[in-house]
Amino acid sequence: MSLQLYDTLTRSLKEFEPSDPPAVFLYACGPTVYDHAHIGNYRSFLVYDLLHRYLVWSGYKVRFVMNLTDVDDKTILRASEADQTIKEYTGPFGEQILEDAENLGILPAEVYPLATDYIEEMIVWTKRLIENGTAYSTTDGSVYFSIASFSEYGRLKGLDLETSHAVSRVDSDEYEKENVRDFVLWKAAKSIDEKVGASWDSPWGRGRPGWHLECSVMSIKELGETLDIHMGGEDLVFPHHENEIAQSEAVTGKPFVRHWVHVKHLIVEGHKMSKSLGNTITVRQLLEEGFEPAAIRHQLLSAQYRKELNFTRKDLGASASAVQRIVDFEARLNSLKGLSIDGEGPLSYISLEAIKEFQGVMDDDLNSAEALAVLFVFINRANGELDSTSGVSQKDAEKALETLRSMDMVLGLLAVARESRRVDPSMEKWVESLVAERATARQNGDFERADQIRDELISQGIVLEDSDEETRWKKSGH
Repeated sequence: MSLQLYDTLTRSLKEFEPSDPPAVFLYACGPTVYDHAHIGNYRSFLVYDLLHRYLVWSGYKVRFVMNLTDVDDKTILRASEADQTIKEYTGPFGEQILEDAENLGILPAEVYPLATDYIEEMIVWTKRLIENGTAYSTTDGSVYFSIASFSEYGRLKGLDLETSHAVSRVDSDEYEKENVRDFVLWKAAKSIDEKVGASWDSPWGRGRPGWHLECSVMSIKELGETLDIHMGGEDLVFPHHENEIAQSEAVTGKPFVRHWVHVKHLIVEGHKMSKSLGNTITVRQLLEEGFEPAAIRHQLLSAQYRKELNFTRKDLGASASAVQRIVDFEARLNSLKGLSIDGEGPLSYISLEAIKEFQGVMDDDLNSAEALAVLFVFINRANGELDSTSGVSQKDAEKALETLRSMDMVLGLLAVARESRRVDPSMEKWVESLVAERATARQNGDFERADQIRDELISQGIVLEDSDEETRWKKSGH
């Protein structure tokens, strides 16, 4: 089976068919950089990453672009309150969001376009829409897209404009327009816009682009007139993505997107996440609380992207344990290197079966929950085989390790765990000295001191594993 993705436009599973394989042009709506991104944002970002990784794993050459919205009503208001320009205000948040993304092992996009860097292109687009009769200017210097000019408006959301009373979120009472449903392409400047440097010269006077226009211009500028995949949170289907389709296809005359992929929102501790409830959680908060990045990543991938995910700190503990099982299994396989036994045994068969099952569930609309299940069934079966036999061949050990790392190229848990557990040289030297002191204490029968050393190391996140031959240590995750 080839990759099937649920397409929001057709409301069905649809075989993924890029326009020019093996190239894939993937665009994702990124955050508005007026604050730290919350874990709901990062659920979407991790789904973007999962698809990015899986496409690469499947042999595609992906050009991935994710925008950062640095000019809109929220950024302007926050910048004004901070008495800064929008560039001064949004810059640090953009950097912190990308830093947190790196901590979670999210592969970088090829480009992170900022809306403020594409103003000239947005003005040109707006001119073209006026010239072809799908947009109009008003006396105050704003420009609107005419919904009536685009007969297929509403198809992404499934709206019937004859009976629907839906109105997009675009300052409907603050700007004059011909129809209440028409959305803004260019907003006439207000004093607050001028104050924070969010106003530019245009044929219609000083102003700034509308939010919807920004994504159309940035995505097409970076990826071409028809995108293979456009991703975003489910809240963006209407009006944002609906408006993107209208204004993009009105300019190009071509289908804007081949596959629309939308991520369902998560809830927190059984409740919708909102500032009014005080349950908004950021990745930065969780890291400061001591939760390891790999555990956060695991939990955010633990439900298929179109299903509700209930994010809890309790489940983060379970995710940390799950990550530890993966890390321990990799360490066990690494310890088998250098075997002299020849041939191919059951472990190779278990590995081959696992990778086929993994590909099957990932091809089924990126079912990350089932992919994780396949991984852990593989680990259990492989460990069972290793426990029940006196030896495995070098080929078997290498095949199992190859299978584990292949699946992890998509799930991205091992590298994140390794990075967060990396021990600096000075600490490593301190741990080794205590381990040696403990070994001496045990040899001398001083078990009280040996236990004290173990407890001291545990308090620093260091776990000891004793065997008949030696004591090994590792940094554990929260």
